[in-house]
Amino acid sequence: MEALVHHRTGQHMLRLGTAPDPQPGPSEALIRVVAFSFNFGEVAFRTPDLPDGTIPGWDAAGVVVTAAADGSGPAAGTRVVSFGWAGAWAQLRAVDTKELAVVPDGVDLGAAAALPVAGVTALQAVQRLGSLLGKRVLVTGASGGVGRFAVQLANLAGAEVVASVGSPERGKGLLEIGAAEVVVGPQAMTGRVDGVVDNVGGQQLAEAYQRLNSGGVISAVGMASKEPTTIDFEQARINHDRGRIETFNISVPLGGDLQYLVRLADQGRLEIPIGWRGDWRSYEDAVGRLLSRQVAGKAVLDVQAA
Repeated sequence: MEALVHHRTGQHMLRLGTAPDPQPGPSEALIRVVAFSFNFGEVAFRTPDLPDGTIPGWDAAGVVVTAAADGSGPAAGTRVVSFGWAGAWAQLRAVDTKELAVVPDGVDLGAAAALPVAGVTALQAVQRLGSLLGKRVLVTGASGGVGRFAVQLANLAGAEVVASVGSPERGKGLLEIGAAEVVVGPQAMTGRVDGVVDNVGGQQLAEAYQRLNSGGVISAVGMASKEPTTIDFEQARINHDRGRIETFNISVPLGGDLQYLVRLADQGRLEIPIGWRGDWRSYEDAVGRLLSRQVAGKAVLDVQAA
């Protein structure tokens, strides 16, 4: 099969080549991949230590070719979206049925491929803020994939959402999907918040902490800034800040959360933010645009027809 594989001398340490077809285990379904998506973290923080020929990739959607031998999961011919820590960037993928969700005909498979890591990360991060009905929530890095999902999900949970972005241009479309206010950096906002979904880290995380109400929670999801965070706790004591920061790690398996997000999308209650879409042979363009912050949302790569 064709696959986008790790190659240390390739652009972005990737090369389009060939690889053996995956051999599914008893609880794994074999999927013909229609599309996959790139996440910022898996392209920005790639390790050079993988063996050449390794197939990376977390998120992919497609059609079940062979159902799991143990009888779990959907039947052959079912449209699905899938998650795994590797193997998504290829024509075929073997994936545990606990990491699958069925995709109804009303949801495009390419759009579904953008859901797993970004969508579930946003869902779990918002859930960890607690009850949000009538609360005020800040989302930093709101123009990215996780950010745009988090804005919508916090709004659906009843929060007033402040969306923080890097520039006015990056904030386009956020008011339409649920943000009550768009600001350029947490320092530009007024008042305080009860919760934060932080995708940026560094100075923005420190600024967000200074704007947290007593008892508030920050879910520290990412470090798109690639900068360390220094917090002045003495200033926090002076300001009587008693909020807390919780480091975020996604909880697996994702199947249940994925099915919930697919259902929201099918009902028209969740917009899947795709900022770049093209043939997978254009992967260098997609990676370059992600790394240079030119993608508002997710990058989706089409592999083959459904």
